[in-house]
Amino acid sequence: MLPPEADRRTPVVVLAGFAGLAAAGMDHAATALCDEPGTVVVHHDLGQLREGIVHRTVRSATYETSDVLELAHGCVSCTLRIDLLPLLRTLAARDSVDRIVLALDPAFEAEAVCHAIEHVVVEGILGRVDGPAGRDVRIEAVLTFLDAGAWLADATGEETLAERGLARADDERTVAQLAVGQVEFADAVMALGPAEPGAEADRGKLAAVLTRLVPDAPVAWVDEPHTITTDRVEALLALVPAHARRGRVFDAHAPLLRGQPPLTSDYGVTLLEFAASRPFHPGRLHEALDVLFDGVVTARGRMWLATQPDEVAWLESAGGGLRVGSAGRWLAAMSEAELAQADPDRRAMAALRWDDQFGDRDISLVILVHDADPTEIREALHWALVEDDELRLVERAPERVAQWEDPFGSWHADPCETTEATNLPIEDVKGPRGEAK
Repeated sequence: MLPPEADRRTPVVVLAGFAGLAAAGMDHAATALCDEPGTVVVHHDLGQLREGIVHRTVRSATYETSDVLELAHGCVSCTLRIDLLPLLRTLAARDSVDRIVLALDPAFEAEAVCHAIEHVVVEGILGRVDGPAGRDVRIEAVLTFLDAGAWLADATGEETLAERGLARADDERTVAQLAVGQVEFADAVMALGPAEPGAEADRGKLAAVLTRLVPDAPVAWVDEPHTITTDRVEALLALVPAHARRGRVFDAHAPLLRGQPPLTSDYGVTLLEFAASRPFHPGRLHEALDVLFDGVVTARGRMWLATQPDEVAWLESAGGGLRVGSAGRWLAAMSEAELAQADPDRRAMAALRWDDQFGDRDISLVILVHDADPTEIREALHWALVEDDELRLVERAPERVAQWEDPFGSWHADPCETTEATNLPIEDVKGPRGEAK
């Protein structure tokens, strides 16, 4: 990656925020940045997406345009491909545009937008070579706004966006998934809401969670949205470190602990690391996963399932919802041709812990706990590992192990073509209330 000062592409600042106070803060920040010469603010209102209608606003200090877009399929992916990505390339070509600000509707997830900017090919723009918008723009920063009084409850709940009235009935995303994802992908955070008397512990707990979820992201605490000024936003963006992710989407084999988060406990908030050099028994794991639903903000990591020795299983949770999917193959299961295409950093890290029998197969999870007993979680996951006699079967009779009951036996992939996914097919695991999330 080029340093920002050497990169001639038009910088893009992505603003993300959930409904309510966070959305109000985002709107004030977008308005403040809009007053900067050369800055253009783009906003797609997806409130009527289910009717196939999207309202697009483009504004600067000197003009504002509003358009109603009719999309045949009425989906977020269509909005990205058909309008937002071509618009970014068109705006970047204008000499009058020095910076683009994307004020995202909550239905847009910043990670999916940044992935699409980098990878989805835009065709048919007059005078421009076909290619992704990333040829012309770069992500300068992702700034997330959150309601300091409500975010932790949202991030640890089970409610779906549809149940909250913020999405269509067929949208199975949870409020927690969106709340955690918005912050986890942020380069900087603005936490909105006054510090209530006697609520110091609540704010301390939220700060402890943010320090462990996004350790590199500077956090600004703002009492009221209307106090957000251009100088305040610019000052926060200036604190984003040079090594920030700036829209990069990490794959499942990247380090799980980035930014050196504290591993000590603070206000009951703890980062729990779980590692094992033997696989999970899929049936016991399915039962043990209940410990990740209560008192846990998020969990993620790579898993080795005894019944699937070739596949890397990826676990990702937010609040009361959890997903397990395939993250490709273990290096030890790859052919020589596949190994030649594997990421060199992944191969180097695997070489440090290579096992003569099982190669790079292992389990590596990181769990962010806020109101649960880490010992109980660790004991449940240890119980889910194969025992010594079962491990001997894994070594000597994999054909017998393959006959074990496996609740994770088939990955579910959405049949619709989409740019929103992170290239991981998803298998939904039922939460404690029984609904698939």
